[in-house]
Amino acid sequence: MAYGNVRPPLRRAGLAAGAAMLAMAQAGPATAAPEQVGNVQRAMEELAGTPGVVGVVGGAYLDGRPVGLGSAGSRLLDGQGGRIPANARFRIWSQTKQMVATVVLQLVEEGRLGVDDKLGEVLPEVASRDLVERADEITVRQMLRHTSGIPDWYAGKPKPDGSEGDDPSFDVFDFTTHHRPLDLVGWSRGRPRTGEPGERWSYSNTNYTLLGMVIERSTGHDLATELRRRLFGPLGMTKSYLMVKPPEGVKGPHGHGYYPGADGRPRDVDRFNASYTGAAGGVVSTAHDVSAFNRAFTQGKLLPPELQRVLTDRLPGASRPQSGGRGGCSDDFYITGGSAPGSLALTSYSADGRRQLAMSFTLSVKPSAVALDVNKAVEAVFCPSTSAAASGSSARGEG
Repeated sequence: MAYGNVRPPLRRAGLAAGAAMLAMAQAGPATAAPEQVGNVQRAMEELAGTPGVVGVVGGAYLDGRPVGLGSAGSRLLDGQGGRIPANARFRIWSQTKQMVATVVLQLVEEGRLGVDDKLGEVLPEVASRDLVERADEITVRQMLRHTSGIPDWYAGKPKPDGSEGDDPSFDVFDFTTHHRPLDLVGWSRGRPRTGEPGERWSYSNTNYTLLGMVIERSTGHDLATELRRRLFGPLGMTKSYLMVKPPEGVKGPHGHGYYPGADGRPRDVDRFNASYTGAAGGVVSTAHDVSAFNRAFTQGKLLPPELQRVLTDRLPGASRPQSGGRGGCSDDFYITGGSAPGSLALTSYSADGRRQLAMSFTLSVKPSAVALDVNKAVEAVFCPSTSAAASGSSARGEG
């Protein structure tokens, strides 16, 4: 699996599905592209026709300017509730991790923390309670880069054949029980490690549950406050916030997501338990706000280069980064995202940080069951002439 803001194919539901990898993939110089923008509404309407999609919203941005908004499908299941407002809030799931990583590295820049500090030093209670094996060897850098070897508390329930399932390890429909971050970390303790510290990449939500605790211990403030003070306020992300209290829902009109119950029928999971997410995936945002963060990060405005490289340097065993686009956009666009029961959120962006297409999909099936042609949407919005030409060739049977 590639490390970077390259989203691999959806494989399973969860904060780890399509793991919102932490940073921009290492790409060559961005290709020059015409400053034309296609119809975002039409692109959203095509995506809404994907089986399993209830509703979709999307927004395209060029140099920070909105160049198109779209909404399609419905706010509720079976065409009910009208359309989702195109500027609605939505859960960004694992795209939260890149924000949390940025705050951690800002603390490093301020001298409050070191990337090679040991987990047992920065969170003594984790070591004293033996909640993480080898906590005295694992570093902040390794947690940031998913090379710690710490198992994932979220990982799916095993199937009868022993392979990992696509259902989370907890009751998706328990919307009210509050779980502390330490409780979640404890769930991972009995699972086998995924490698030696620093040895290889292995995605684990536990890394970021722990890093959220590191931020709070280092600053004396809760994570929501630090995100607001360091990112949301300065970047004008006025509609973004960290959801922390179950059964808190998304503020304002928004799309509802669904997940199959024991009988296979979709059940509303709009009140998905916020205590499961936190630093691993708890931010609620909008297309405008998530694009603002993505632009600032990609263009190096939030961290000095040497700290940004902690997130962008290639990892041991990581496969070659893959582009998220095709045709005229193939060398220029990448995709970051995240999913959990009920929805998935994706942001396609150019390597130079000038262009973003941020989208949120609410679902009636497991995220692993949805096959989205996001590349086609990116082309239609940011490379409309290429997209039109390709469609014409296909219609004529050429190519």
